[in-house]
Amino acid sequence: MPTPGSLLLLLLLPVAGADPVLCFARYEEATGACAGLIGGGVSEDACCLNAAYGFREREGGPCLACGSPRWSPWSPWSPCSVSCSEGSRLRHRRCVGRGGGGRCGDGTEPRTRDWEREACEERPCCPEPGGWSAWAPWGPCSATCSAGTRTRVRGCDRPPPTCGGRCPGEAEEAEACNTATVCPTHGAWSPWGPWSRCSASCHSQGDGAQDPQESRARTCSAPAPSQNPPGRPCPGAAKEERACVGLPPCPVDGGWGPWGAVGACSVTCGVGVTPERRSCDSPAPRHGGAACAGDAARTQVCNTAVPCPVDGEWGPWGPWSPCRRAAVADIRCAEIPGQQSRARTCAGRKFGGKRCPGDYQDIRHCYDVTDCVLNGSWLPWGPWSLCTPPCGPEPTRVRRRLCDPLLPEYPRTLSPVDDLAPPRPVSFAGSPRPRCPELQGRSPEVEERRPCAQAPPCADEGEGEGE
Repeated sequence: MPTPGSLLLLLLLPVAGADPVLCFARYEEATGACAGLIGGGVSEDACCLNAAYGFREREGGPCLACGSPRWSPWSPWSPCSVSCSEGSRLRHRRCVGRGGGGRCGDGTEPRTRDWEREACEERPCCPEPGGWSAWAPWGPCSATCSAGTRTRVRGCDRPPPTCGGRCPGEAEEAEACNTATVCPTHGAWSPWGPWSRCSASCHSQGDGAQDPQESRARTCSAPAPSQNPPGRPCPGAAKEERACVGLPPCPVDGGWGPWGAVGACSVTCGVGVTPERRSCDSPAPRHGGAACAGDAARTQVCNTAVPCPVDGEWGPWGPWSPCRRAAVADIRCAEIPGQQSRARTCAGRKFGGKRCPGDYQDIRHCYDVTDCVLNGSWLPWGPWSLCTPPCGPEPTRVRRRLCDPLLPEYPRTLSPVDDLAPPRPVSFAGSPRPRCPELQGRSPEVEERRPCAQAPPCADEGEGEGE
């Protein structure tokens, strides 16, 4: 195997027999989006030499993960299907990752979407409108001469609205009124006209030319003062002049220099990019001249042809083994501590990735209470479940109340042989048979069901979602 110093960096070209994809340096787990475009024209196998990468099969298509199939995080809950009273809302997740025979943890095919529905309530009641009272008398006219307006109001209290409602229409009404008295019109300036053009728009330093003059004017016509009754004339001057000082030097547009040397590949495994740069210095822009058009940097795709390490990940813990004690045939329902164990598997480690941290096996001390008849007490009602089916007709939700066994008052710790070691905890293993007084005619479990109201449909996403 060549050393990193002697590894040849190859420009990626489409592989014969493989459709090219758009390759990205990151697959965002939380949003399902691709980030850090590396380039197009890359085969899917080459892009996925790095399991952390993502790809799109076409421009605008969904982002696909390179790693092994796994469930994405749940999407945010959708808005409640109604704004008042009880409704329901939805969320979903996807089985993301490359296929190739792989599946998510429960056997789901990649690119499959899973739904959940739950009940919701934005407000306990819906708004009810109120009714208007009679209009109050008209108020005085707003002007002392010529025309103005007057207003009247009414109250929204017959009856008052409830639960955030309002009365339809407006609480205030206005109409024109006339005092039959002529108002004087005072003069006002029109806006200043534009400055006249200077004799030059830029200057050459040291030419000794005198700065030109520019002027602008306005008229007393917005409006003109009235004659009867007499209005006031416009204050101030109708014309303004100034020198055209501080004209800028004439601009020099910038030009690009040559491209520099190609840099090293950005990664040591999988697919990366090689940078090139150039400078806007032939000439550099001066005195407001235009900057160079185009980009100062560009990249090319490079392929190290080396798979990237994939760290191992622990699978879920397996079930606890039966509670047993050596040389004792049966410790069930007795104050005799035993031991049980469970194990887990480190999966997915490839190409020199890190091993899973921690132990593969877990051992604990236990009392075996399997099928032991114990007194019990009823627990409070548990929370409502999600609505099922999430996308089918007439979804329902359920909650349960369980008979909780009263465990024997056996010692909960074992004293070690070594006095310096801490005491070791003892757990109860197995499922006892609790006895509680019958509740609603049933024991040891009571169940209550309720329909999920106002259930919105599970609409398919647009193809560009999650980009």
